[in-house]
Amino acid sequence: MRVPYNWLKEYVEVDLSPHDLADRMTMAGIAVDTVHYLAEGLERVIVGEIVDIQNHPNADKLVVCRVDVGQEAPLQIVTGAPNVAVGQRVPVALPGAQLPSGLKISTTSLRGVESQGMLCSAEELELDWQGLPGHEEGILILDGRAPVGESVAKVLGLDDYVLELDLTPNRADCLSIVNVAREVAAITGARLKLPEIVVEEIKGDISSMASVEIEDKNLCGRYIARIFTDIRIEPSPLWMQQRLHSAGVRPINNIVDITNYVMLELGQPLHAFDYDTLEGRRIIVRRARKGEKIVTLDQVERNLDPEMLVIADALHPVALAGVMGGLETEVTERTQNILLEAAHFNPTSIRRTSRKLGLRSEASMRFEKGVNIDGTLLAANRAAQLVNQLGAGKVVRGVIDCYETPAVPVSINLRVSRVNKVLGTELDREAVANILARLHFQVVPVNDDILKVDIPTYRLDVTREIDLVEEVARIYGYDQIPLTLPQGATAETKKNKLQKTEEKIRQVLADCGLMEVITYSFTSPKVFDRIRLPEEDPLRKVVRLRNPLSEEQSVMRTTLLPGLLETAQRNVSRNNRNMAIYEVGHVFIPKEEGKLPEERLKAAALVMGQRPRGWNWPAQELDFFYLKGVLEELLEQLGISAWNLVRTTHPALHPGRTAEIRFNGETAGFMGEVHPDVQENYELPRRTCVFELDLVLLDRYSTDKKKYVPLPKFPAVERDLAVVVPEEVPVKEVEERIVQSGGDLLKAVRLFDVYRGEQIKPGYKSLAYSLLYQSPDRTLKDEEVNELHHKIIEALVDAVGAQLRVD
Repeated sequence: MRVPYNWLKEYVEVDLSPHDLADRMTMAGIAVDTVHYLAEGLERVIVGEIVDIQNHPNADKLVVCRVDVGQEAPLQIVTGAPNVAVGQRVPVALPGAQLPSGLKISTTSLRGVESQGMLCSAEELELDWQGLPGHEEGILILDGRAPVGESVAKVLGLDDYVLELDLTPNRADCLSIVNVAREVAAITGARLKLPEIVVEEIKGDISSMASVEIEDKNLCGRYIARIFTDIRIEPSPLWMQQRLHSAGVRPINNIVDITNYVMLELGQPLHAFDYDTLEGRRIIVRRARKGEKIVTLDQVERNLDPEMLVIADALHPVALAGVMGGLETEVTERTQNILLEAAHFNPTSIRRTSRKLGLRSEASMRFEKGVNIDGTLLAANRAAQLVNQLGAGKVVRGVIDCYETPAVPVSINLRVSRVNKVLGTELDREAVANILARLHFQVVPVNDDILKVDIPTYRLDVTREIDLVEEVARIYGYDQIPLTLPQGATAETKKNKLQKTEEKIRQVLADCGLMEVITYSFTSPKVFDRIRLPEEDPLRKVVRLRNPLSEEQSVMRTTLLPGLLETAQRNVSRNNRNMAIYEVGHVFIPKEEGKLPEERLKAAALVMGQRPRGWNWPAQELDFFYLKGVLEELLEQLGISAWNLVRTTHPALHPGRTAEIRFNGETAGFMGEVHPDVQENYELPRRTCVFELDLVLLDRYSTDKKKYVPLPKFPAVERDLAVVVPEEVPVKEVEERIVQSGGDLLKAVRLFDVYRGEQIKPGYKSLAYSLLYQSPDRTLKDEEVNELHHKIIEALVDAVGAQLRVD
């Protein structure tokens, strides 16, 4: 919000400099980002009167002017402007001036004639106001009453500062000059003097000329209409253009400028319709109908939907409520009569419409943040007063005001003791009441401690007792609040078991060479199609956001898999085809209506491509078995031994290359190779493997307890065992049988070879193991080991149909 200092001073008698005022406002919570001086570059530009004009002796298109600038002798200035004449008062840039464009002025010679300065155009002074004489054709012609030698900045009203406010979203009331003036009055104690509004009306009755109907009262709480006749469209006066320009609004014409002026002054957006273009002379505030379209003022045709609130006449929409008007009812030079709108719209509705159409305006920004519903009539009357004042038209008698449910001001009981407890102050009841009264709150004492405070409707941010405490703090002065150190018993904070497990998982996966990624918890419902989830899959039951940033982030994720796949896709698109990544994050499982979703912590990993070779190691495929090794290392470091992989199916994974991860028979996650269709959906050029684990289950089964095992005192005996088993027999089952049969003396089992070839008949495979036998209290004898080894072979023959391989 840009606040011109001189405009502000019209409403509050402040005697502080702009910079001092900015400091005081910032300390009171209304942050002033910067203070701009509008006359920057105009310091040596003054008013001069042309007293004589002669043709240039050496140039046909140049003239030599003698210009009185209030000094002893007139200046001689050469110019090529076509519109100069004797008696005109014009801006003169003296030698030494540096114009806003950066042009430096000095005494120079033009075609052999000395020129002691420069006559300036509006463009050279960076003034794009309308209605300035000479604005388009040459030198800027000033008012003939402008004092010779006076600063041009002062004559044009540019001798002013602009305070640029950095407002927080809750302080929408300060998007108006009047409410900023109220704040300044409260902060400084200066007298507030708001404009007196008196409207001169002509004969007639507005009710016979127009009607207003609000169909959706939830989206429009109040709608006011006034009618102006005998309209004259012309540039607004320079003082209004200067104020609009200073506030960052481009002047257009007197009617549009009046609506913008009132919006800046009072914070209430207005809109002017060409009355004669309204079908049936009716205004209907309703939702758009399916298939309706409108061409807005920016000449763009926009498709509407029933979620959007529109202003319609008897036939079709003529404006997007609170966002932008329609081109058909635009005020033009041919406009003779105007219907003025001042309304209050639902902030959420305006925000959704503005975002969906990609259309943001000064009006929509104010409606989104909240507008004072009781300020609409004041704004309409202020606009009517300015129409009279500027001679832009005549005001028809009466106002149409649709306001069925008037707003009830918020009333809050404030405990003075609560104020002092929160702020650490010792303010009495009268001091607190005085501070709130300076903010124009209605204060009535209830007892020695409690004040009943009625909040003005323009202060939408004050709804609770603690808000009033904040108001007292900032007006009293944050720098006046005593400094105290925090007190109380402090306790050492410790991580719980799940947090420690999460930390350890991150460390182990990083130690295994995987890089951590962090993806959004918000995702698109389309990702479930990309990973081939069937319609009935539980993972499709999602938590939907009520006001998402976009459709691509409209639901909360139920699995980490799409995020990893999208990360892999982005890396591949940037020519990184080898990767090993992981993520630890929450997924969100919906509960019954009205309850917060369940947040479950998951860990997932993805590998693809190769681990590049080094000088002392070969390249390694990042495949299913590599990822299985990472999983084994992770579970070993967590102290989980009772786990196994069971062949299963998963819609996102390759059939036959998918396993379920189980802890003591309980499903903890899955791992496998990504399905070829999913791989194609994400444009991944190589086989990709993933796993996902439930950290709650990992935490339940993990342990950080270490069991001490003494170093062996007696030698171990190592034997090899090669068996042929049917192809469908899992290696895990063979190893479990070996361990069960080996008893306590079998210390280790290691698979070192899997063979399928000529010596093995089809449908079978050869598994070669190294078995380590060892006793903690004696040296084992061959007979003892042979007997145990034979027992293992017999168990394999009986359990899995194994055959001893002897070749």
